[in-house]
Amino acid sequence: MPSADRAAPRDTLQSSVDALMHAYTGKAPGAAVLVLRDGRPLVRRGYGLADLESGSPVTPATNFRLASVTKQFTAASILLLAQDDKLSLDDPVRKWLPSLPASDEAITLRHLLTHASRLIDYEDLMAPDATEQVHDIDVLHMLEGEQRLYFPPGTGYRYSNGAYALLALIVGKASGQDFATFLRERIFKPLGMVNTVAYEKGISTVPHRAYGHSLVDGHWMRTDQSSTSAVLGDGGIYSSIDDLAKWDAALYDNRLLSDSSRADAVSLHNPIHDETDVEGYGYGWRIHGDMLWHSGETLGGRNVIIRWPHRHLTVVVLTNRNDPEPYRLARRIAALYLPATP
Repeated sequence: MPSADRAAPRDTLQSSVDALMHAYTGKAPGAAVLVLRDGRPLVRRGYGLADLESGSPVTPATNFRLASVTKQFTAASILLLAQDDKLSLDDPVRKWLPSLPASDEAITLRHLLTHASRLIDYEDLMAPDATEQVHDIDVLHMLEGEQRLYFPPGTGYRYSNGAYALLALIVGKASGQDFATFLRERIFKPLGMVNTVAYEKGISTVPHRAYGHSLVDGHWMRTDQSSTSAVLGDGGIYSSIDDLAKWDAALYDNRLLSDSSRADAVSLHNPIHDETDVEGYGYGWRIHGDMLWHSGETLGGRNVIIRWPHRHLTVVVLTNRNDPEPYRLARRIAALYLPATP
């Protein structure tokens, strides 16, 4: 496939991306694809449908549930509050959430950010047949009575959605605003991400919303919400490729985070030894050589953002279907624009 270094015509590269995205076209759940180089969109396109019931197409303005791609925004919120001297990353979690058990005394905010907290997975504390949605505060209540440890804090890696739910609550405590409001006022509005929202049923709405779908017995069915979909800190943001382009731009300068905060977020703080294409975790980012990335998986949707900041290239693939996982697809798209993808 052609690379940017060979000066392939832009329409040829777009055709190559379209070919890679063929499975997402037509009357099926779709995807939005963004390729940025030096802040310019080389690809900005929707494929397929955002909602099979209405037949609405995916466009660059379509908002997808980001799932765990949300974690980089939760981490940025904590870093903003650290810049404001409202908290420290080395604060014990019980300073902010004192109802947690004494067994959590050694856990710090930094441990939460880097999945080094050893908290028991809150999903494992829920009833197997749970249907009522839980929220961040419910995650806290579940963990309040949990004394078990996976390992001593700071001595290992175990991915934790619960850690990021707690971080969202800490943002609220330290800022005096609820998490969704803090995101809107301190990140989304300043960056012009006017259609991005931490969605709360009955409180906010999602404009241009993509609904999740799953393939069941050969047919696509709407499967948009699960019992954990209302937890905000670990995965509750909805956004579009147009708004994520603004987020990506802010990761190159200090309009939001200081140089030191941005560098800290993408430093390897916790090594990972048993996952593919990742050497360690920063704050809301997986790190693989000079590549930063994070995926997100929710009921009826799978997403990925991959950045090569030293090469000023970013690829985002957002989908509203449960399969396939788009990471490899995003890497193949990136290979069109890089001489060699690491």
